[in-house]
Amino acid sequence: MVWTWRYEKSDGTVVEPANGAEEFSSQGDAESWIGEEWKALLEDGVDRVVLVEDGRDVYPMSLHEG
Repeated sequence: MVWTWRYEKSDGTVVEPANGAEEFSSQGDAESWIGEEWKALLEDGVDRVVLVEDGRDVYPMSLHEG
C-alpha cells in the first residue's frame, strides 16, 4: 500500500507540491508527516489535504484552524 496526500485550494483545485508528492508506507507515517508539515503547506497556498491510499480517497482535512 502507498499512502499520499493530495493538496487542494478551498475550491478543490489541486495544488502541485513544489518538491513532488511524498509517499508513505503506512497511514500513521502519512499522518505524522502532515502533522509536522501542515503550516508550511498552508503558507504555500494549500487550504486542505486529502489522504489517499493506492488511489482511493480516505478522508479530507482542512489546514485552517477551527
